[in-house]
Amino acid sequence: MQLGMIGLGRMGANMVQRLLAGNHQCVVFDRSPKAVEELTRAKAIGASSIADLVKKLETPRAVWLMVPAAAVDATINDLLPHLTSGDILIDGGNSYYVDDIRRGQELSKKGIRY
Repeated sequence: MQLGMIGLGRMGANMVQRLLAGNHQCVVFDRSPKAVEELTRAKAIGASSIADLVKKLETPRAVWLMVPAAAVDATINDLLPHLTSGDILIDGGNSYYVDDIRRGQELSKKGIRY
């Protein structure tokens, strides 16, 4: 399985490590280049931007967000121009469920599964 991970804090980085240990391919991005660099040493594929991450994924893409709840909408807005119908977006953070319902409804109109 191939997966893109945005947000490489403690939870995101640990999840990538587990996925890599299970022989899954991970493309990773974080606003901290150091976090990306550390995981590329563990065999993840580094991305220099959200656009670069999406470009490195095969379609249909699966992108997992591990960003703080307050940053989810902005991150989705940055991602949207690069995603296409059939792609999957996973919010692994601690978002309020009402926000998730809203996001799911908005993204489904574009054919993106949330």
